[in-house]
Amino acid sequence: MAKLTEYREKIQDLLTELANYGSSDREVESQLIFDTERDHYQLAHVGWRNKRRIYGCVVHLDIKDDKIWVQHNGTEFDIAIRLAEMGVPKQDIVNGFHSSYMRQFTEFAVG
Repeated sequence: MAKLTEYREKIQDLLTELANYGSSDREVESQLIFDTERDHYQLAHVGWRNKRRIYGCVVHLDIKDDKIWVQHNGTEFDIAIRLAEMGVPKQDIVNGFHSSYMRQFTEFAVG
């Protein structure tokens, strides 16, 4: 249970850091979505820019079977590497946006 609590905190810290890193555009809001009961975590952008609607998931992370799954990464940062730098073992990080076949060729968990 301590590991799960630690992973939740690390994910929330990372997404908060990324939300604060975003643009200074006041019409586009960075929204942090933390579902700590079901372990789904997202950073989304919502708003308007130049009369165009902005809406989308920037980062989506889940915790499944005591591993952090990177479901989507729309940033320039390697989220898996950032999590490893924060102390999460690489065998507990899954790049879920890769097929299970391709994951075997990475330095991270297969699933």
